[in-house]
Amino acid sequence: MDAIARDRDLVGKPDAGSNPVKRPTREEAMEAVRTLIAWAGDDPRREGVIDTPKRVVDAYAEWFEGYAADPAKELSRTFEDVQGYDDIVMLREIEVESHCEHHMAAFLGKAYVAYMPTNRVVGISKIARVVEIFARRLQTQETMTQQIADAITDSLRPAGVAVLIDATHQCMTTRGVHHRHVSTITTQFTGVFKSDPTLRQRFLDFVNKR
Repeated sequence: MDAIARDRDLVGKPDAGSNPVKRPTREEAMEAVRTLIAWAGDDPRREGVIDTPKRVVDAYAEWFEGYAADPAKELSRTFEDVQGYDDIVMLREIEVESHCEHHMAAFLGKAYVAYMPTNRVVGISKIARVVEIFARRLQTQETMTQQIADAITDSLRPAGVAVLIDATHQCMTTRGVHHRHVSTITTQFTGVFKSDPTLRQRFLDFVNKR
């Protein structure tokens, strides 16, 4: 993400009726990091952390670049020549790297995404890109699962969509209850994946295939 994109004027997508939030400048963001370093008990002028604000802001630009991307645009180029193919299209083990909106701690895992095409398909890399766009925002895993399913449904109008995410949350492993071997699974099924238990089981069998 370039400096222009990082410093765009407005951030997020406000709720209906609310005012957009003005995006702070890069220097304001760096000063906020210095404040947090001092609050943690260290000296932001110390040699070891003097460049930390710059590195943190650069990291945030990468971690949260999903706010500047449009899933619908990624899914807009479709292909109708599928020569009669009418079965599941599925991507397994898409890397998920996101941050929880409650603690801004990372959660890491895998996404499994499938759809049942009607008369068009999309390049498989675009599905992975949609997962990445929603992951690179402050998130809850539940919301992200729903957003991925909705984006594919809205753009491709498939007969159904299935999404499963399995992730480990550092807000649970490195703080609070400190349970290090607990993962969270969320699912969303629409259309034929919701109405047809046999099809839904096929998806889950693909998820568990080793």
